[in-house]
Amino acid sequence: MVLGRGQASVAGVEGFAPGGEARNRGGVASSCVPAVLARTPISKELQQLIFQMASENPTWGAPRIHGELKMLGFDVAERTISRWMQRQPRKTDPAQRWLSFLRNHREAIVAMDFFTMPTVTFHLLYCFFIIAHDRRRVLHFNVTDHPTSTWITQQIRETFPDEAGARYLILDHDGKYGFEVPAAIRAMGIVPLHTALRSPWQNGVAERWIGSCRRELLDHVIPVSERHLRRLVSD
Repeated sequence: MVLGRGQASVAGVEGFAPGGEARNRGGVASSCVPAVLARTPISKELQQLIFQMASENPTWGAPRIHGELKMLGFDVAERTISRWMQRQPRKTDPAQRWLSFLRNHREAIVAMDFFTMPTVTFHLLYCFFIIAHDRRRVLHFNVTDHPTSTWITQQIRETFPDEAGARYLILDHDGKYGFEVPAAIRAMGIVPLHTALRSPWQNGVAERWIGSCRRELLDHVIPVSERHLRRLVSD
């Protein structure tokens, strides 16, 4: 007698119990389908906290948020955090996200920018500076008539000689930076953050300092040379 596929599978065990259970030789019923462990749901409060951390800190991933929550006393798996981060509702206002990031990390953010100034002989000078966000303090200032990526990289290295002065550096898409300047910034352990095109408000701290420098000084004095301009701003 030839058994069909379904009959052969039944013949391979001692017997079947009602409900899809097979009985072994000892007569004990064992389930044919393994049990599925249900995920333990997390509280609404923890969900909102994960969303808030991910929204206010765009550079944080699941491992960083997992560590922060662990320090706050929440026992939740990193995989669970990653899954909830993917469900995070997207805000319709990107400006608010950027401003929240600047506010939450101002102690670790610096910004750099250029502005131009003509001399008495109408020679155009380029003023470069790096400013800290926390106290609006200018960390470095220099002047040149021919800015290159090599010159800019040297200014950044002079500002952070120990490679531990900042965590984020905001800059725009100026063609003078090229690919070399962002690469040099990353090599120093600093994260370069490019502003959006035609969005000077994203580098507001630097833009406000330029405005103050012009109103309070450069609108009243015409520099004679690079050295003269450098001395004026330094004083």
